[in-house]
Amino acid sequence: QVQLVESGGGLVQAGGSLRLSCAAAGHTFTRYAMGWFRQAPGKEREFVASITPSGGIIYYADSVKGRFTISRDNAKNTVYLQMNSLKPEDTAIYYCAASSALIQLDRRIGYNYWGQGTQVTVSS
Repeated sequence: QVQLVESGGGLVQAGGSLRLSCAAAGHTFTRYAMGWFRQAPGKEREFVASITPSGGIIYYADSVKGRFTISRDNAKNTVYLQMNSLKPEDTAIYYCAASSALIQLDRRIGYNYWGQGTQVTVSS
């Protein structure tokens, strides 16, 4: 079992920045690829970014490429999502997820464990 707790969400103006954190507890953090997903009101949960256990392979959704950066600190059991140049359409609940299978990292089905989410609101 892996417990994931997100933090760092909030209200920001368009063009601003936020950094989300996801702290993991339980099984060995370095066994898991980590991902960020988001869900806006009335929409499906969608992939944002993923990172493999060593941090060597990273994927981003096209909608956030060049603006968001995923990283992890295995010594702190934490994964981060740095979000720059935020847009109103980035408004959503952001979820952290852990994957032991290390496949289909751009899909919800690829993940075993999920956090409770943190709200990000970008005002225009």
